Amino acid sequence: MRARHLTMMGLGSAIGAGLFLGSGVGIAVAGPAVLVSYAVAGLLVVLVMRMLAEMASAVPASGSFSVYAERALGRWAGFTLGWVYWFTLVMVLGVEITGVARIVTGWVPGVPQWGVALAAVALFAVVNLVGVRQFGEFEFWFALVKVVAIVGFLVVGVALALGWLPGTDPVGTSNLLGHGGFAPTGLGGIAAGLLVVVFAFGGIEIVTIASAEARDPQRAVARATRSIVWRILLFYVGAVGVMVLVLPWDAPQLVDGPFVAVLELAGLPGAARLMEVVVVLALLSAFNANIYATSRMAYSLAGRGDGPRALRRVSRRDVPWVAVLVSVVLGLVAVALNWLLPDALLGILLNAAGASLLVVWVLVAVSQLRLRPRLEAAAGPAGLPLRMWGYPWLTWATLVALAGVVVLMLTDDAARAQLAATAGLVAVVVGIYVVSQALRRRSARASGGPAAESGA
Repeated sequence: MRARHLTMMGLGSAIGAGLFLGSGVGIAVAGPAVLVSYAVAGLLVVLVMRMLAEMASAVPASGSFSVYAERALGRWAGFTLGWVYWFTLVMVLGVEITGVARIVTGWVPGVPQWGVALAAVALFAVVNLVGVRQFGEFEFWFALVKVVAIVGFLVVGVALALGWLPGTDPVGTSNLLGHGGFAPTGLGGIAAGLLVVVFAFGGIEIVTIASAEARDPQRAVARATRSIVWRILLFYVGAVGVMVLVLPWDAPQLVDGPFVAVLELAGLPGAARLMEVVVVLALLSAFNANIYATSRMAYSLAGRGDGPRALRRVSRRDVPWVAVLVSVVLGLVAVALNWLLPDALLGILLNAAGASLLVVWVLVAVSQLRLRPRLEAAAGPAGLPLRMWGYPWLTWATLVALAGVVVLMLTDDAARAQLAATAGLVAVVVGIYVVSQALRRRSARASGGPAAESGA
């Protein structure tokens, strides 16, 4: 893959339903000050991605942060982070494809949801099995549709705000500063908004997973991460800025569909159906990228002896086809959970996935703290291809900020449930690691061979 493939893959994964549908929820709890929430969350993501890019450009690996955690903290950390991330994305696969099926069956009521889901999963199974170059090209054009849609929205929104559209007048700052002011719900609202938006940027880390299959990976991952972070900040902050500028923050239509609300205000016919199409494409693009990420993470874990050996099997095109098929099948199982199991059980699974991004970010920061001296020593006089700013102080500041997010989550009932479920998931994965290592040592003793390395 080339740098443009990596860039669009990161954009395609991070720009999804969280922006198109979830931004209205953030506005409802924080008012226009949700822009501060997005800026803080975006800054955190920029810092974490810079750390991750430093490690990925120096040591490209399909296991990405799982590999770096193993090198920095021990085998237990790589095992735990890899499988927690894998589980998270498997659950996300089910949510994404279910969302697509529900929207499409609304267009064509006679088609069953399972039929739409099965067709979409089969299509993307083929895309991922054909070859990585073909996958990258497909994802490039798929993600480009979303980017064009957001750019178009920004153009329409700015024209609406300035009164350039027929029948409109400049909006001024009445919506931004009126209706209770810029921060109508105070600092508490900004904090609550941060909890809503902080996980919306998840998916950008896929760029570093793909770096191992990139052409000239060191330069490609550096270029891709530099461009992705500012583009995502522009899209998120810019789009939300348009929303709170042209409509009152407490307008009910913002919660129902913020993009549709702005486009309808601009007088565009068919705005609701247009955004439904964009949301479907956004979900399908993210689904495609997440199949890639789950299969490569499983392939990497198996290669390090932390997963079934079958996951290492590759096709003639060097695609880990068994890992791809496992991800696809489990995505369908996750879809079945949406239809067959009680909401409470599905809620537990989704809660466990919800806060796991914090686990990834924290371990990325800790890994970068530990690995930076080793990477610099290995790089020699040439130096690292890309460096984290202000090491180590900015890395420590990021960890303090992430701890602050955890404290905020403890003050919110729903977020507290997510933390508890994620803690349970991590405990289960660590327990599986401990048991597997104990079985390895017992097997080694029984055969008279050397004991397996515990990695503790």
